[in-house]
Amino acid sequence: MGIILMPKGGNMTGSSPQEITQILNAWCNGDRAALDRLMPLVYDQLRNQAHRYLAHQRDGQRMQTTDLVNEVYLELANAGQIRWQNRLHFYAICAKLMRRILVHVARSRNCQKRGGRFVQVPLDEVGRVAPEPTADVVKLNSALEALEEIDPRKARVVELRFFGGLTLAETAEELKVSADTVWRDWDLAKAWLYREIRKP
Repeated sequence: MGIILMPKGGNMTGSSPQEITQILNAWCNGDRAALDRLMPLVYDQLRNQAHRYLAHQRDGQRMQTTDLVNEVYLELANAGQIRWQNRLHFYAICAKLMRRILVHVARSRNCQKRGGRFVQVPLDEVGRVAPEPTADVVKLNSALEALEEIDPRKARVVELRFFGGLTLAETAEELKVSADTVWRDWDLAKAWLYREIRKP
């Protein structure tokens, strides 16, 4: 991998959302060292997100939590200029990156194994939509892409809640809708995705 992100001292517990936003603004304004200052502040959150996705990985799965966070770091480091709005926007972008990375890994492994099983991830750790709430990453991604064509907001809710690990309130803030709207979208999207994923 080449890069192991282990910030000295771990997450800075004294950091505030405003501090993170200030560093993101500095990054927007061309401060290339801003990412290195940012990572110790967001590292624990990104590790928690990555750990959730990989908690149900199959035996022999090669990608580890740190590997997924490292991949996100590399993507961010190589990205062009992004107009960050705030820390929630940052976590939303990281969620999108994690989703893309996991889909790429799952597709690569499937090609290598010629019909082998995909990586398994939990569809929902809070409200169960089925007795076996797991779906492979590729099927989940395809279902999300289909949902995005029908109802982009519901797809964003799933991406932010499932891949981004944002709370109900944080998702509502990011999408500029009420928490009740997010809750309804979340419930409907889970049911729709479960139906799509279960299709043969």
